[in-house]
Amino acid sequence: MSKISKFFKGGGSAASKGRGGPSPQEALARLRETEEMLSKKQEYLETRIERELAAARQHGTKNKRAALQALKRKKRYEKQLSQIDGTLSTIEFQREALENSHTNTEVLKNMGYAAQAMKKVHENMDLNKIDDLMQDITEQQDVAQEISDAISNRAGFGEEFDEDELLAELEELEQEELNKGMRDVRLPSVPSTSLPSRPGKLLAFLTSTRKRAEDEDEMKKLAAWAS
Repeated sequence: MSKISKFFKGGGSAASKGRGGPSPQEALARLRETEEMLSKKQEYLETRIERELAAARQHGTKNKRAALQALKRKKRYEKQLSQIDGTLSTIEFQREALENSHTNTEVLKNMGYAAQAMKKVHENMDLNKIDDLMQDITEQQDVAQEISDAISNRAGFGEEFDEDELLAELEELEQEELNKGMRDVRLPSVPSTSLPSRPGKLLAFLTSTRKRAEDEDEMKKLAAWAS
């Protein structure tokens, strides 16, 4: 019995008959077998057409009757070939439709499994408890952030004072010290006595005056450095 006969007479495994019909996988396998068989039939008919055409050319007008018979057989083979082409197109369409249907069925089945799994996971979940849990998590995160901020702050005393105010006070203290130093400096007084008339006394007077002038220069330099 040919494969086509087995296909159209419902030939199949006992398991398929027991279920009342073939599974999508079994049907797809049968369709692929049929396509393969028809493809081989096509190759056979194409070969026969070429042979008959060659025979018709060979006989030609010398044996017109044999040439016409070859052409008639060629026409029959071409008709069969055209029929097989149509059958293959129909089978291909049916196979693609079955593959798509099987794919869609598997997708829907798996989506159903996923939905059941999600439902099972959510059975023991209470939305009110979830809201309370999320609120507790948020509060604890805030507490943790406050603790982290407290730990990361610089430890030490005097952080509550303004640094600018402290610098201003330091400048005032330094100015007071400078002013006090200037008050303690005694500048030499201008001599009220007249110049001595004798050379010896005049030399002593000039030496003393120069010494006071040098002392005044030193005091000026000290005052300039202090300011």
